[in-house]
Amino acid sequence: MGKNFCIATVSLLLLLASTNAGQVFDVKSYGAQTNGDITQALTQAWKAACAVAGSKVVISTGIYKLGLVTLLGPCKGAIEFNLQGTLQAPSDIESFKGKDGWVVFESIDSLTVSGGGVFDGQGQMAWQKNNCAKKYSCDILPINIRFNFITNSIVQDITSKDSKFFHINLLGCKNLQFQHVTITAPGDSPNTDGIHVGRSSQINITNANIGTGDDCISIGDGTQDITIKQVTCGPGHGISIGSLGRYQNEQPVSGVRVIGATLSNTNNGVRIKTWPASPSGIASDIHFENVIMDNVGNPILIDQNYCPNNQCSNESPSKVKIGNVSFKNITGTSSTLEAVKLVCSKSVPCQQVVVADIDLAYKGSGSTTSTCVNVQPAVSGKQNPPICTKKI
Repeated sequence: MGKNFCIATVSLLLLLASTNAGQVFDVKSYGAQTNGDITQALTQAWKAACAVAGSKVVISTGIYKLGLVTLLGPCKGAIEFNLQGTLQAPSDIESFKGKDGWVVFESIDSLTVSGGGVFDGQGQMAWQKNNCAKKYSCDILPINIRFNFITNSIVQDITSKDSKFFHINLLGCKNLQFQHVTITAPGDSPNTDGIHVGRSSQINITNANIGTGDDCISIGDGTQDITIKQVTCGPGHGISIGSLGRYQNEQPVSGVRVIGATLSNTNNGVRIKTWPASPSGIASDIHFENVIMDNVGNPILIDQNYCPNNQCSNESPSKVKIGNVSFKNITGTSSTLEAVKLVCSKSVPCQQVVVADIDLAYKGSGSTTSTCVNVQPAVSGKQNPPICTKKI
């Protein structure tokens, strides 16, 4: 994977060089004004830029209103979306007319999104209408930024703020890098996952700073070869594989590496979660290493009985098979006495689980504990708490 990562990095540097030298399409040349609605201007600028190889769409400093836009490829060549200002979404969900995305990048090769600007979803009104805690099939609210079928591309130095639902969603992407991305929303904002990756491969997330009301990063089905390095997470629900097993025909998840993350004041740490009574599935080759926990609940967690708000049936076990998983050099403090919880399925017990060099102290008085269900992990190095002191 290291060789592939180097090749991808070189190709993306060449991509940046090609777009920096290209023709500039400033939205102000198409009628955009600060504090005004630039939906039409941006649509026209994008269409013109997409027809020219090595082009750049520029939104300069200032605050702009923006309605729903789909920035569609394929384009003539490499293209850059350079946001220096702040884009504000409509605050009311009625403006979206049932659509599930605000800014959508779709079917583009060699895309760069950069500039240091802000995508402000203005989600406060929408959060009050979120009913996902009450309904299994809830109304999906607009996602700040969607990347659909994007290849050989880079997203860097941007901020996503206060999305109505997920902040950034990937679908069908390949060789996409995120660098120095900031994502922010209040800790009580519902379903505001930072970056959700689905059915994508060769995804690299580096030096991101994420604080939300849900998972900082979540990995959905069909995701392969993803590396997450030096990410700061909190507040939020941690870094999650899943949830998996909710739907029929989910594709396997494999090749996930989380290295050097720091989590602070999150509800969970690093976890794998699958629904009970699920269809068959696979989650394998998943590794968490060199992770620091600061007052984190459930720092290490496999939960194959994941059932938020009692919205499912626990009558039969999960059929998602988990294997070749490791938790190594995970240290810091836990806000829960139970610091390590490995609850696997009795239908397909977890296989090849490694737990090594764990040092997690309870933030209050007392010592941390661990629980193991339907799993016999290989244990080495320091173990605080002792692993599998409670077996069920």
